[in-house]
Amino acid sequence: MTNLGNVIRVATERIMDLSTLGANNRVHGELLRLALAADNGDNSATLKPIPVHADMPSRASTTRETVARVLSALARKKLVRRDKDSLHILDVEKFEQMVEEVLG
Repeated sequence: MTNLGNVIRVATERIMDLSTLGANNRVHGELLRLALAADNGDNSATLKPIPVHADMPSRASTTRETVARVLSALARKKLVRRDKDSLHILDVEKFEQMVEEVLG
């Protein structure tokens, strides 16, 4: 029953995100979910391998171009860094605050 409750809670959050957030914010939210699961313990996270640009749009209900644009904007803000085989979230707390500001 606990597992079922967790699945329902996650599904409800995702449905709310899809119905209330813009595409950029949905990508931010999905990256945050991945970052929290891959936390390095030092306010950073390493996503290895890099989330596939075809997979991220389906998870965030958007296009590959939007995902690429969001990742580029985050790199310019120095919140993420892309290496050959990994994506580093450099400041998970700041990233989380940015997402929470949108959610209210």
